[in-house]
Amino acid sequence: MKKKRVVIALGGNALGKNYEEQKEAVAKTAKVIVDLVQQDMEIIITHGNGPQVGMIQNAMDQLACTSEDYKETPLPTCVAMSQGYIGIDLQNAIKYELYSREMDVKVSTILSQVEVDKEDEAFKSPTKPIGRFLTKEEAAKNEENGIPCMEDAGRGYRIVVASPMPKRIRELQTIKTLVDAGHIVITCGGGGIPVVNDGGRLSGVSAVIDKDNVSSLLAAELDADYLIILTAVEKVAINFGRENQRWLSDLTVDEAREYIAQDQFAKGSMLPKIEAAIRFAESAEGRHTLITLLDRAADGIAGRTGTVIHK
Repeated sequence: MKKKRVVIALGGNALGKNYEEQKEAVAKTAKVIVDLVQQDMEIIITHGNGPQVGMIQNAMDQLACTSEDYKETPLPTCVAMSQGYIGIDLQNAIKYELYSREMDVKVSTILSQVEVDKEDEAFKSPTKPIGRFLTKEEAAKNEENGIPCMEDAGRGYRIVVASPMPKRIRELQTIKTLVDAGHIVITCGGGGIPVVNDGGRLSGVSAVIDKDNVSSLLAAELDADYLIILTAVEKVAINFGRENQRWLSDLTVDEAREYIAQDQFAKGSMLPKIEAAIRFAESAEGRHTLITLLDRAADGIAGRTGTVIHK
């Protein structure tokens, strides 16, 4: 029987807010990943980097301010750094969990570049929050210095950068080769390193690609059966936070679009996940997107929980 191919998009809850938390978080995440591997699934993992890339850029900028020997570090370079250190922590945690269960499965992390359109309208209107949460006063000071900030889903203010749509995953063939060879692959971390193609030369651009958008593209290109978008809630809800709140277990693409038209999903949190879910679900027959909690992923695939979006 053909194995189910599953792309899992890990959110911040699966990674922690700092280095120490990340070490603990990835150990728990690894157990869920290996549970799915034991159920005979091919697993490809993507992850976010919103807090991490912002902290890396801030640290590098502070270093540049202390010495003439250091220059400002471009954002795509910071994305690459976040891919590397998050990827290796995930890889090692998964390898240890496999070792603990006496399972001989290879794990590979692929630093990936993702091509975007340099004319993408996103560059004119930054919307992607990165870094730590700020107070209203800190955000106002940033705005005065020309650094755009926005309120992030009721949780505070954050710096925002451009978030163009992914067009092409440059390392796709390498990823396919490893998945076909039976590897668990960690890739497209933080949405991938954003690049534009200048006559064959790839150049980084100042942006952070939404990890759910690139996960949707990756899942479609790999002909996956499932895209799992992990978040902080077990199911998607309409009328969220109100007396008439209703949790949703099953959504067609048309129903999801209707709820989007009704502004049911917060722009800074659930909306991009629903939009990415729709793109994968409608990309071919038989493809499903599951949105749920990390520790309920297996139950979601079995149809016992989560929100499934399909044609």
